[in-house]
Amino acid sequence: MEEVASIKPSAARERFRAGLKTPTTGWCKGFTQANLLIVPQALAYDVLLFAQRNPGPCPVLEVTEAGSATPSLLAPQTDLRTDLPAYRVYENGELVAETQQIADLWRDDLVAFLTGCSLTFEWALLAAGIAVRHIEQGVNVPMFKTTIPCRPAGSLSGPMVVTMRPIPARLISRAVQVTTRFPLSHGAPIQIGNPRAIGINDIGAPDFGDPVMINSDEVPVFWACGVTFQTVLMASRPRFAITHSPGHTFISDIEDAALAAF
Repeated sequence: MEEVASIKPSAARERFRAGLKTPTTGWCKGFTQANLLIVPQALAYDVLLFAQRNPGPCPVLEVTEAGSATPSLLAPQTDLRTDLPAYRVYENGELVAETQQIADLWRDDLVAFLTGCSLTFEWALLAAGIAVRHIEQGVNVPMFKTTIPCRPAGSLSGPMVVTMRPIPARLISRAVQVTTRFPLSHGAPIQIGNPRAIGINDIGAPDFGDPVMINSDEVPVFWACGVTFQTVLMASRPRFAITHSPGHTFISDIEDAALAAF
């Protein structure tokens, strides 16, 4: 972990561009990570409205101009078509491909949305003395579909996705305080200790990512997750969209502290 934690975002993106496929949790300590959704311009307003109505799972960090694959604010020297470790391609709501570059799929009418990601606040949790289990185990963060409906917008609707991190019961209030500082990275937890209350029946079987160990003194804590856009695509079935592969996010040049609320 130390080697990838200390690497700069530009060097990480260079590795991904060269073909490295890996979850980005634990990478580039102190820099903001972002989820990616790319849609045709005709759908962009619905996406923006959906994000505005659902800021917990979909906090917008940047929206590109139609046809531009460069985020001018988050990392102006990057190419969103090649600089993530893995992408997913959806057609009519169906996952049709997972790939490591999308240059051959790019069109002049595509608009990219970059939204906040909870992998960003994990460094603040670690700094507060709160272990992050999936980093300890070297696996992807566990993510679950829930029964929490998002507010619909235009043609888009669907359920929220959450990430889960086991937190010792004595440290839960500290974890809430730490993550509340990062509203653009999903902020405070949305559920603590009762997965069935949000429709999760098997905590050992995440819908995305990997299962992690939960110790006897720990409580499962759930945060809203940007993979929500992928369940929305599956539910709403737009003709075409591209996302990051869950857990394989965009690493920006913006430091975490710049997005902290206090």
